[in-house]
Amino acid sequence: MTTFSKSGASGLWLLLFTVASSVTSLLLACATPFPSLAALAAVHMDRRAGIALMLLAWVAAQAVGFCVLGYPFAASSLGWAAGLGTAAVASLIGARLLLPRFAGAPVWARLAIAYVAGFLVFKLVVFAWALGLGGAHAAADPAVMGRQFVRNAVILAGLSALHRGLLALGVPPARDRAVAARC
Repeated sequence: MTTFSKSGASGLWLLLFTVASSVTSLLLACATPFPSLAALAAVHMDRRAGIALMLLAWVAAQAVGFCVLGYPFAASSLGWAAGLGTAAVASLIGARLLLPRFAGAPVWARLAIAYVAGFLVFKLVVFAWALGLGGAHAAADPAVMGRQFVRNAVILAGLSALHRGLLALGVPPARDRAVAARC
């Protein structure tokens, strides 16, 4: 594989996952599946591409929220935008944290580990922002968190199936196995 095709493959996966998260944001009224994306990025992308994915998905979510769904340009909305951006990137960091210990595990197990870690970190950062912006009671509500956990898990399964399907059709992976084992 040439250098162009490696970088092209990474860019293609960034685009595909960003578009998929944007569609999800539209369908779920701006509920971007950041923990799901973090798990996919942690397992299938290098650190730089993973951070790029989280930031692109965040920008796309903000565009959907402010331009399509009519979120107000108020201080609290902008504060939540910043909070979700930091939570998205932190989710990726959390998702990548335990993966080196499970390098030999099957992909599904690494995705599950990355998802749980990414979800927990995402919710912790959101809760920290909620303490300052308001809404801490909703951010910590067990029923809400349970629904979000299940919804994001279902989205992760769908995006993972999309990933496997595209690989089966010949789309090159975002990174090769040798790089994946080191990251």
